[in-house]
Amino acid sequence: MFCQSLTFSATANPIIYQNATPVFIDSEYETWNMDPLALKKAFEKYPHPKAVVVVYLYGTPAKIDEILEICKEHNTPLVEDAAESLGATYRNKQTGTFGEYGIYSFNGNKIITTSGGGMLVSNNEERIKKVRFWSTQSREPERHYEHKEIGYNYRMSNVCAGIGRGQLKVLDKRIAKKTEIYEKYKKAFEDIPEIKMQSYVDESKPNHWLSSIILDKKSKVKPLDIIIALEKENIESRPIWKPMNMQPVFKDYDFIKVKEKSVAQDIFERGVCLPSDTKMTDEEQERVVKVIIKLFKKENE
Repeated sequence: MFCQSLTFSATANPIIYQNATPVFIDSEYETWNMDPLALKKAFEKYPHPKAVVVVYLYGTPAKIDEILEICKEHNTPLVEDAAESLGATYRNKQTGTFGEYGIYSFNGNKIITTSGGGMLVSNNEERIKKVRFWSTQSREPERHYEHKEIGYNYRMSNVCAGIGRGQLKVLDKRIAKKTEIYEKYKKAFEDIPEIKMQSYVDESKPNHWLSSIILDKKSKVKPLDIIIALEKENIESRPIWKPMNMQPVFKDYDFIKVKEKSVAQDIFERGVCLPSDTKMTDEEQERVVKVIIKLFKKENE
């Protein structure tokens, strides 16, 4: 299976669960998501993968038209990891609804939450019924307990589902707040040429789950400098996801790239995820901005 490398390990782990072999695909700089050119190269080397797994990193839609066209050309199912992108759209269509399957997360840190768990969507009703059957211990419709297949206890409780349905009512407000946070960071850093926000293609509308930056290659300030400076003010920030092809557990699997240096690795080495919680006040965000601006002023004096 072809899998985007720049992601959290939850994207790749299920491939191993199914005794399949992952082939990791590099990213491109505009969206930080799967590079269509690298995907084409992967198909040249491995013509018949079981599926392609694309990720919408930090809530930013990938170049989904190009990726979907390549998948259709090779008659390969597209699975969308939309765990971070609930509510994000491309051409006014929700991420997670372009391919054969879309996967969402309702973990506690997502834009809405049920405290855990997630959701699988598909236009194929028969396959969704099969997945629901597996998720409820593969119990056959008999009076007694009958099992012809191995099942799983992957059900979401009614209580958790109720919480999620209630939170759906505030999804638009959460996205608006996340977008406001992103735009404030973008404006605050517009006079610092070493800082660039994660970008996106024109026809997409990210949910801006996390506002992330990438530093210029010549920047004297490094990602760790920002992280440590914020830590000293009791403010948490994080590195960009470490690409799967760089993870020890996946080191023996193939990785397909088109540039001499991996784009995913470069983004990981130069990127930082900034505080982006919807409960963050203007004053709290201003604290973050001041710490970062102070770092760059000090280095450029």
